[in-house]
Amino acid sequence: MVGVDQEKTGLGNYFIANYPPFSAWAKSQAAESHAALNRLPVPGTPLGLYLHIPFCRKRCKFCYFRVYTDKNAKGVGSYLDAIIKEVELLAQTPCVGGRHLDYVYFGGGTPSYLSADQLRGMMTKLRAILPWDQAREVAFECEPGTLQKHKLETLKDLGVTRLSLGVENFKPSILQFNGRAHLEDEVYRAYGWAREVGFEQINIDLIAGMVGEDDENWHDCIRKTIAMAPESVTIYQMELPYNTTFSKELKQIDDAASEPLQIADWPTKRRWVQEAFAEFVAAGYEVSSAYTVVKKKATTKFVYRDALWTGADMFGTGVASFGHVNGVHIQNVDTWEAYLEALGRNELPIGRAYATTVDERLTREVVLNLKTGSLEAAYFREKFGVDIRTRFAEAFAKLERDGWLTPTPAGYELTPAGFLQIDRHLPNFFDAKYWNTRYA
Repeated sequence: MVGVDQEKTGLGNYFIANYPPFSAWAKSQAAESHAALNRLPVPGTPLGLYLHIPFCRKRCKFCYFRVYTDKNAKGVGSYLDAIIKEVELLAQTPCVGGRHLDYVYFGGGTPSYLSADQLRGMMTKLRAILPWDQAREVAFECEPGTLQKHKLETLKDLGVTRLSLGVENFKPSILQFNGRAHLEDEVYRAYGWAREVGFEQINIDLIAGMVGEDDENWHDCIRKTIAMAPESVTIYQMELPYNTTFSKELKQIDDAASEPLQIADWPTKRRWVQEAFAEFVAAGYEVSSAYTVVKKKATTKFVYRDALWTGADMFGTGVASFGHVNGVHIQNVDTWEAYLEALGRNELPIGRAYATTVDERLTREVVLNLKTGSLEAAYFREKFGVDIRTRFAEAFAKLERDGWLTPTPAGYELTPAGFLQIDRHLPNFFDAKYWNTRYA
């Protein structure tokens, strides 16, 4: 993990997505995942489905996900057959327990890399196995340059309700240097088609601190996004995980360097996010989490995020994909060959797992929900039978003392400064054995 006092953008993960850290998950616990899949679900627990589509036109230089840019049509077809088989095997496990899917998320990679025919073939088979007609949300990630109007019409027809456009930036030189495949004109074209087709929930992703970013261009990106008027905007702060092109090839540039392509430090990225939030709020948006603004909280929901952060079950399908079932974290095998071979044997491609304790599940929900800006003690008392103000008294006291949160009658609320950097302080809630370990 990036050190809490580290202000220069160095190597390591900053964004906290789960607990316990991924580095604690182990192959030796894989048997726990099978036991979890073979148990009936806890009553009232929602079930979601994540599908990892690992194909891209180019690999972004900051990307640490398992993606492929070299697969031909035959390879893509083999993978889609495998992921359908995986869903089929999961649908037969007792942990489904008669539940309908509450949410579906197509992530990547680039799900929109697939052709309209490939999408229709895959989704038609998936819906026959685990229907999503009762799901509250079917979300789909898109790279703008891969979209055509007829592809968007296909997605709408197949039940997709929320599009997420990976815009990240609008400036051609920044997009190119950071390894993005799309162009600015393709953003506007894809967005226009999505509106014509009838999508009412569109998210735009931006990244504060892409290599080469400066103040003038960042505010240009904000203004252009506001003019497009998406329902939500997610703003990430650029990080440099270990297994990326940048982490291997990009030398850190001293603060005094004059080169135009340099990595912003964390205070600069936090300032850019703060300025973005201020401009979006002035334009009528509301802050929904440490990374997200929405037009209207009452009508703009991100079911995938909110369900995961409150302990929902999720089948994570596809190579290297992560899931969570009956209290057990599960990750699939992380190579193309191992994934296809396992499913060729009609076996689930489980690579490693971690069986959480009740206290670890409590910690996970505290850590993730603090990203929304506030915590209500009553929710945790009702669900876990624990007063978080006592259980995490030391961590809350430290964050309050340092100015990152304040107590409220209901629980706790982040300060504006805390909102911008909460991820770096979340390890305060971790068990001590995880304080000095790699996160992923």
